[in-house]
Amino acid sequence: MIEIVDTEVDVARVVAAVADPASGATVTFVGTTRAHNAGRRVRRLEYEAYEPMALAEMRKIAATCYERWPIVRIAIVHRLGVVALGEASVVIAVSAAHRADAFAACHYAIDRLKEVVPIWKKEHFEGGEVWIGAQSGPPQG
Repeated sequence: MIEIVDTEVDVARVVAAVADPASGATVTFVGTTRAHNAGRRVRRLEYEAYEPMALAEMRKIAATCYERWPIVRIAIVHRLGVVALGEASVVIAVSAAHRADAFAACHYAIDRLKEVVPIWKKEHFEGGEVWIGAQSGPPQG
């Protein structure tokens, strides 16, 4: 399961997508909107993406996980649009026979997703808004 959605991410559905009798461990990462960042009171986050490229990069990340670790399954789902405080913006689930491989693959997947997937995050806070992250915002023009 590699998806970009514009509604609430169903964490249970993502975890269910990696269930397999061959796995003995499932590791899940759930990225949520927190109330404070860099000394600012956050009101909400808003995500935009170049979806075809984002999905392609997410599939590459999953393929790399399959190559590097003996995982059973991986699922990556990212949300676009406005994400309220406490709601999930990204969910990654990885199943493997052993926990070390599931942890390593999940850690790699979220770090790599933040590095290369063209999804941009705008933080709305008290008194303003700013694009944050490794990229300064969506392409202009």
